[in-house]
Amino acid sequence: MPAPAASAAPATSYEAKFRVWRGDAEGGDLKDFAVEVNEGEVVLDIIHRLQATQASDLAVRWNCKAGKCGSCSAEINGRPRLLCMTRMSTFTREETITVTPLRAFPVVRDLVTNVNFNYQKAREVPAFVPPPGVAAGEYRMQQVDVERSQEFRKCIECFLCQDTCHVVRDHEENKTSFAGPRFLMRVAELDMHPLDAAEETGLDRQTTAQDEHGLGYCNITKCCTEVCPEGIKITDNALIPLKERVADKKYDPLVWLGNKIRRRTTG
Repeated sequence: MPAPAASAAPATSYEAKFRVWRGDAEGGDLKDFAVEVNEGEVVLDIIHRLQATQASDLAVRWNCKAGKCGSCSAEINGRPRLLCMTRMSTFTREETITVTPLRAFPVVRDLVTNVNFNYQKAREVPAFVPPPGVAAGEYRMQQVDVERSQEFRKCIECFLCQDTCHVVRDHEENKTSFAGPRFLMRVAELDMHPLDAAEETGLDRQTTAQDEHGLGYCNITKCCTEVCPEGIKITDNALIPLKERVADKKYDPLVWLGNKIRRRTTG
């Protein structure tokens, strides 16, 4: 008997439909491309193939291609994502994949945006204040306190949380008075740090969070947490606890009375 015919091997490559935003600060539009996709590739691979084969002047920011530098932030089908961490296998072969720049920030060219806003906000957050009389290398903390703030140190500053936050994304006028989730998370981290001596220098991190960094604008929709590639629970572990501490300090009658008595005895 003749041997049965071998079944055809499944195709490991196919042609995908991409729509990529092309333009600059003066304006632009979505351009259609058909580009080869191979098994195991991520969206950044496809953008690089477009550069190599069809659009050599396509601008995109990237660096590590390992999800650790935060450089390749963009929006894929309207959702803020890292290009290098979005696998092509998450999409069907039939759908058109749309890649656009971060909407909350000014476009420089194509997929590159000007994120200087975030660095400005970073400079506005006062740094950790070392405890007086304790030399570097002699800091001691409970392990539970280390673990609380260690989560926030995983931030790679991709600014996806900043981009998806509707306070920044939909209201340009808020940028002057709102730091955004990434930097409110930084304030929360410093405020819960047991060795931070900011208060001894007259710096009240809770008050500045509300009055200078716009904590009150945040309505805890958790959109920032949903897009974080590091899985940081920005809302639950940073913003909500910070809001609670600010509310206690500002509105709790017992705290208010205690502060008033303290001011009288020290005045």
